[in-house]
Amino acid sequence: MDIDFLSVEQFLCDLAVHKVGSLIKSKAGTQQNYDLKTGSRAVDIVTKIDRQVEDIIKSEISSKYPDCGFIGEESYVKGDPRPDNKAFFCVDPIDGTTNFVHDFPFSCTSLALCVDMIPVVGVIYNPHLDLLISASKGSGVRVNGEKYDYGKKIESMGPLLLNKSIVALQPGSAREGDNFKTKMATYENLLSCDGGFVHGFRNLGSSAMSLAYIALGYLDSYWDGGCYIWDVAAGVCIVNETGGRLVGANPDEWNIDIDNRAYLVVRGTEPSAEDEQETYIKEFWKSVKGHLKYD
Repeated sequence: MDIDFLSVEQFLCDLAVHKVGSLIKSKAGTQQNYDLKTGSRAVDIVTKIDRQVEDIIKSEISSKYPDCGFIGEESYVKGDPRPDNKAFFCVDPIDGTTNFVHDFPFSCTSLALCVDMIPVVGVIYNPHLDLLISASKGSGVRVNGEKYDYGKKIESMGPLLLNKSIVALQPGSAREGDNFKTKMATYENLLSCDGGFVHGFRNLGSSAMSLAYIALGYLDSYWDGGCYIWDVAAGVCIVNETGGRLVGANPDEWNIDIDNRAYLVVRGTEPSAEDEQETYIKEFWKSVKGHLKYD
């Protein structure tokens, strides 16, 4: 299958901005009737707007690229196999639905094309901020359609050091069990002066926005478990184009699939300092207390 990644990127950008962005923005804060996907002891929210947005996206993509597969958060059924197609689109119609329900302006649509389970096109659009971040493999990153000079940005950021970093962390929807305990213990260790002693952590409430902000140089890393492929595929493509690195959330998980469900993503560095990433990852893993495991 011969696919022009740049043309797919432009198509997804147009779709995000012109077909779904205004709907997301206009309905934010208005959806007080919603469903809980995961029961009373978790807060994984879905609204009718999530489903409506995904229907629009799926219809547009299927019409334009009928030979490609499709995975969407709202239409996915647990246990479904990966698409048989070599190339498939991976969609989170509204990433950060809790933010969306509360009108906190960090919800976005996240659209990716994957080939052989590798994200090769990524588009993230936050209509509240009118922020469009996109990339395609080998073609760099664009912000609102303009080429983004990430190299210039990292020149001003200094060395990548755990104790001088800001880390994106999210407690997730499940508020019980071993994974929740591992997250809380790791957060404490990262913040402690006797542990990682990071400068701070930020919870944006959106995996896609966290990865986008790593690509823009606003965050140094993102550690999380419980995400799905649609939460991270677009962002990983964008981060990859800035020289960032994806590994597992647990120690020594150097090589993982995009649907691993537990991740550590680290920002890019200057070409002469690539060993900083490996050092940072090893130091970060020392702060992980427990083991994240998801079905």
